Amino acid sequence: METQVVIIGGGVTGTGLARDLALRGVQCVVVEKKDLTAGASGANHGLLHGGGRYVGNDLEAARECAQESALLKRLAPQCIEDTGSIYVALEGDDERYVADFPQLCARCGVEVEPVAVSEAREMEPELSDRVIAAYGLRDAAVDPFMLTLDNMAQACALGARLMTHTRVEALERDDGRIVRVRLRHTRTGEETVLEPRVVVNAAGAWAGQVGALAGLRFDMLYSKGSLVVTQQRVSDRVIHRLRRASDADIVVPGGTVSILGTTSVRVASPDAIYPEVHEIDTIIDECARMVPSLASARYIRAYCGVRPLLAEGSKRADRTVSRGYHLIDHNVCGLGNFITITGGKLTTYRLMAEKTADRVCDLLGLDTPCRTHVEPLPASEWGRWTEPGKAPRHWVKRADPSDLVLCECEMVPRSTVDSLVDQIRREGEAPTLEAVGVRSRVGKGPCQGNFCSQRIAAHLYEAGVYRGREGMESLMGFLRERWRGKRPLLWGQPMVQYEFQEALYCALFSLDLEARREDGGEAGS
Repeated sequence: METQVVIIGGGVTGTGLARDLALRGVQCVVVEKKDLTAGASGANHGLLHGGGRYVGNDLEAARECAQESALLKRLAPQCIEDTGSIYVALEGDDERYVADFPQLCARCGVEVEPVAVSEAREMEPELSDRVIAAYGLRDAAVDPFMLTLDNMAQACALGARLMTHTRVEALERDDGRIVRVRLRHTRTGEETVLEPRVVVNAAGAWAGQVGALAGLRFDMLYSKGSLVVTQQRVSDRVIHRLRRASDADIVVPGGTVSILGTTSVRVASPDAIYPEVHEIDTIIDECARMVPSLASARYIRAYCGVRPLLAEGSKRADRTVSRGYHLIDHNVCGLGNFITITGGKLTTYRLMAEKTADRVCDLLGLDTPCRTHVEPLPASEWGRWTEPGKAPRHWVKRADPSDLVLCECEMVPRSTVDSLVDQIRREGEAPTLEAVGVRSRVGKGPCQGNFCSQRIAAHLYEAGVYRGREGMESLMGFLRERWRGKRPLLWGQPMVQYEFQEALYCALFSLDLEARREDGGEAGS
């Protein structure tokens, strides 16, 4: 199959690039080995950076974040809650940095406003009484799932193609170019061969592995960041610790919850990563210094992602490595049609996509200008169900007593699941429980899938979506992912909930036996 461009990676950068190219009339195929947002795009704190976090040590990243966040608020408002933010210093913090902060912001074009401590505590009553200084900035909360899905939806509407659960097995070279991209579907085993004119490596933390398939080497730093989610939202605004970027200094409101983070731990590989107990303890302890109620709050999930940082021979600590993006043209290495885009932030994805698309068009001999900086990102059917409260409003509006609620925590009814099944099929993929979870609020509430997972799996069997063992395997995969996020939080109510889950799925449904059978006799989950 011929195409002008193959984009490897289905995160926000890859899908943003697909949209940019599609708007310029360029044919492209997005290839993702798992599902959309499977990497850092789905494992961040949902913070739309206004730039303040980087004014002390990364001026370029601060400027880019300030400019791009303002653009996205205007062009993709459905994905953003414009909360604003408050930066607070506590007793014992570096007062020189506090005093210099307005000037540091000014040199990067970051808008900042001093806030009296008494006013700050009126704005956010949960703040500590140890706050000594505060500033207001323009950070916001962004839904990374909706943002990614909306970008991919418009790209596909304009002719792009999405291939999820498809692994790149080989990049075949000839005369200084990649002439064939060999793909294999991870579930069916079906092989596809693409013959592109340009290949873009947008694989995030896996960019080095993709580059190796083309015979290239560039070193990546794998910096794991863990986060933890509260059951209830604790603030109206984003709350930052007023100090140079460090561990556990951000509390981000995300719909009905708050997300606390993050850590920075060097890992050897972006695969098989887990949030660890000591990280969660650090996050809660440090964030509770800003918001004391967090010390006794209920937490429903922990998760982690890997920052795609380019090493560039640096021996510096991960926190000091630039959060700017890297656009690498591999022509200097003898590959004239291979480009890598990595690094950067969720906030700067559009800029990264624009610069990459400009280079792609140069290689294709096109001079079509970018439109994503002026054309709004349309809300799509793909991303509509990730919004908290959307499914309950839909259910109430339908007023259909036969429309059974399958996920009680997030009030997701059967009609919403059926809508998602139809949508996923239109994408050309199998509508599994995991795919439904990526595109909705299913499993994201306080019970973390305890009840809704088996209800939805049963419904998918009844609807003829699952046959044989497919549903059982999908259910086990879904529960494993939920378990990974609950394991570091096993105290108090989460421990009680876990004991119930074990009784339900192991004693009643015998899924532990299913898992052992699947793993050849080893313990499954």
